[in-house]
Formats: sequence, structure tokens, C-alpha cells
Amino acid sequence: MLAGFIRCGAGHQLDKRAEFVCTEEENLSKEKRILPPISYFWSRHFLLNRGFLWLLLLVNLGGTIYGYIWYGNQLEFTLEENPLWQLVFVPDSPTASLFFTLSLIYLLYPSAAVSPLALAIRKLIEGLAIVCSVKYGVWAVSMIVAGAWQGAEVEWQQYMLCVSHLAMAIEVLLYARFMKAGAYAVTIGTAWLFINDTVDYTYGVFPWLAEQLYDDLPAVQAYTYGLTVFAFAAGMIAVGVRMAKERRKAS
Repeated sequence: MLAGFIRCGAGHQLDKRAEFVCTEEENLSKEKRILPPISYFWSRHFLLNRGFLWLLLLVNLGGTIYGYIWYGNQLEFTLEENPLWQLVFVPDSPTASLFFTLSLIYLLYPSAAVSPLALAIRKLIEGLAIVCSVKYGVWAVSMIVAGAWQGAEVEWQQYMLCVSHLAMAIEVLLYARFMKAGAYAVTIGTAWLFINDTVDYTYGVFPWLAEQLYDDLPAVQAYTYGLTVFAFAAGMIAVGVRMAKERRKAS
């Protein structure tokens, strides 16, 4: 009788353990259903969700406005000391952000560019958004890190700029597959970057640097031109991948 009682108690414990294991498995299964895989966050379904596009547009619009304010002193100085035509070459990152913001509007309202002229303008803006965002996203972080390496003081603004500029480069590459820009638009955008680089370092209207970097200006100039080439390559790869997928779908 005692042995039967023991067996019964052991069986009861096993049942409870089995029930606990089943409950844990059910909870894990529910969590998997609630939490999407990480790949979902760069999927078409997520990135082209209109609510998320609007959020991204507002964030980038705010960053663009903040960027032009950030360049305020340099814009005033350039206006006083340099010809008016050089003013457009001063604010690099805000202009890149502006191009991407306009590209988001096209994604929200694709019917806004149906005529051949409107489509050509859209492609040009998107091409500029791709190469400018990649280049200046990387450039700004590089200059902050290089300045800090040589002893420049790093405050919270520099950390914020690093995060926002890296995000600028990443987001445009994520969205390049949904854009209409092709090789011609990327090439024109790259030509603009080369013109910008030349004006910057010929007339001294490049973005103000940490004072520790001015004795390395030739190296900064060479690096800036090199990043233009890098942005061109990144842009061509991005649009090339998109166009290859479009050809596979069409065939």
C-alpha cells in the first residue's frame, strides 16, 4: 500500500512537471508569435507602412531644420565673406537629409510623379539622396572621431550627431530598393558631390572642423574625395541590386 502511495505521489509530481513544461512551451510559442523576427524590421511590409513612413518623414524633416540651424553661424560668415553663390555649398548634411525627406514624400504619394518630367525629377532627387546621405553620414562621424582622437572635446551634441548621421546613411540604403533612381541619377548625384568637394576646399567653405584637424586639412580633403567615390559605389550597388530584382520579376 505504501509503495502504491509512493508511486501515486511520484506520478503526480511527474504530471505537474509535464504540465509546467507544457505551459513554458506555450508561453515561448506565444512570445514568438508576439515578437516578430528581426528581419521584419527591414522588410517591405514594415518599411513601407504609412504610419512608419510619416514618422520617419517628421524625424528627418526635424533633423533637416535642426541641421540648417546648426550651420547658421557658418552660413552668416560665408554670406559676409564669400560670394553669394557659394552659400549653397555650405550645409552638406542638412541638404542630404532634405533630399531623403523629399524621397519619403514620393514613397507616401507615388502618384505625384507620373509624368516623364516629374519622374525624372524624382529620380534625380532620389539619386542625390542616396549618394549625399551615404557620404555625409559617414563623413560627419569620421570627423568627430578623428577630432576626438586628437584631443577635441566631445560633448553630448557630438554623440547625438554620430547616431543621427549613421542613421542617415543606413536609412537611405534600406530605402534605396523602393526608389526609382537608376545609374544616371546616382552618377549625376556623384558629379554634384565632386563639385561640392572642389568648391569646399578651393574656397574654404567646407564644414567647420575641430581645431585639432586643421593641420591635417590635406588629408581631410583627400578623405572627402575618397568618400565621394565610396558613396558612388554604394549607390550603384544599391540601385543595381534593385534593378536586378525587377528584371527577375519581369522575366
